[in-house]
Amino acid sequence: MKLLSKPEYEREIARTRPERMDWWRKARYGMFIHYGLYSQEGRNEWLQTLENIPAGEYEAYAKTFAPKPGCCREWAALAKRAGMKYMVLTTRHHEGFSLWNSKANPYNSMNACGRDIVREFVDACREFGLKIGFYSSLMDWHHPDGGICAYDTAARRRFLDYIEALNTELLTNYGKIDILWYDVPAPMANWEGWDSLERNQRLRALQPHIIINNRSQLDEDFSTPEEHITATDRDWEACMTFNRISWGYIDSEQARPYCYNAQQIINMLNTCASGAGNLLLNIGPKPDGSVPEEVVEPLETVGRWLAENGSAVYGSKKRINNAFRGNGVSKVTQDDNYVYVWNMIWPKNGTMGFGGWLEAPKSVSFMDGTPIDFEHVGHRIILKNLPAEAPDKTAGVTVLRFEYDHTPDYRFASYYPQLNAGEDIAGQAKL
Repeated sequence: MKLLSKPEYEREIARTRPERMDWWRKARYGMFIHYGLYSQEGRNEWLQTLENIPAGEYEAYAKTFAPKPGCCREWAALAKRAGMKYMVLTTRHHEGFSLWNSKANPYNSMNACGRDIVREFVDACREFGLKIGFYSSLMDWHHPDGGICAYDTAARRRFLDYIEALNTELLTNYGKIDILWYDVPAPMANWEGWDSLERNQRLRALQPHIIINNRSQLDEDFSTPEEHITATDRDWEACMTFNRISWGYIDSEQARPYCYNAQQIINMLNTCASGAGNLLLNIGPKPDGSVPEEVVEPLETVGRWLAENGSAVYGSKKRINNAFRGNGVSKVTQDDNYVYVWNMIWPKNGTMGFGGWLEAPKSVSFMDGTPIDFEHVGHRIILKNLPAEAPDKTAGVTVLRFEYDHTPDYRFASYYPQLNAGEDIAGQAKL
């Protein structure tokens, strides 16, 4: 194949990006799975290097690696119940252990326990209608060239050939794959050292519709803020641990106090969707691959909430400034002719006000279509005759739908009460 220069390549992937990214931009919510040999110790997925375990000693974990039958199906079933639209699996983490029947890397699950976990994962995703993502570390602590490749050109060539062979297997042997999710481009410090421009072109030729993240030192299709949710001016996906301690499995009983609850996950979904980004929420399966107990109830609760309120999350959302929170206890998302107001704290007196709304909606309703009485006065919207308790009984987050007869170029403006409300307010910000 003819390889393109960097400017040519960037123009070409920009040309095809809207079509390739369309499903991802509407999905908004996915599950990250960190599973590997490290899961057996239950301390951290960086166990080998953080505890300075020699490679020969660490290899013993491969002899006791024993995922239970059906574990991948258990992950996918939970993701489906949680309202997630795609999954990303650590096919090979930094420890260098491949979860598939790799010819390029004999240090793999097939040789360890007779199982191709990647195949089982792919089959489970397809059974539950989930898009498929492969995480692929560039760093490798097990390969003899994984460290010296930074300063030994012969080692670098061998290591780069190894990395490409691994990813070629993944993108050749399992049918259509939707995401290639690189991680940790170390020890080389730039895309030139990794040959990312050339390798990614060859890999894209195997999967023309694939989307690739930005961790091979090229921008590619989307950025990946980690453990923080920060909107950017391009496509982005926040990857978040479930317990803010470890990506891999840690003891469920001790981890539970650090874990997100349903309301916190819903809040993260709002921050992502209002910034036109995605949430990739991680779970670290137990040593046998089963789902840790502490993640089940929050994820299932969010799934039930999304079944009723999903249109406020899914779909191509407008990137807005959520510094405007509706009324201090609410946040917003917007698409097409609708602004969705997510209320976290329900009023007790039957009324709720919103300041700074310059344009009146055509109607206001609950998500089931039940109309809400309102008036628009100056810059205020006042909802009336509201029920005494929050209508949302699943998570206590009630979404109100503001409908317009057009797609509003909407502006929210706030002002100091001592100013004349009839004056043109300076500093109005576009949503």
